[in-house]
Amino acid sequence: MAEKVGQHTHCQICGKAIPMSETLCSDECKQKYQGMIKKRKILMYIMYALIFVILIMFILSGTR
Repeated sequence: MAEKVGQHTHCQICGKAIPMSETLCSDECKQKYQGMIKKRKILMYIMYALIFVILIMFILSGTR
């Protein structure tokens, strides 16, 4: 028969079982998470810049 497992959650990076009060299981996972967040922010800034450039191109091409 299966054992009863206490309430827990899983690490967002590696998936290990951790206490409910925590989000990540180790410093290594915390570093990976911070790196992932940093890359996501950079990609968002690039996306916004590209949208801005495309918008400006449409505005300038419409005025000729």
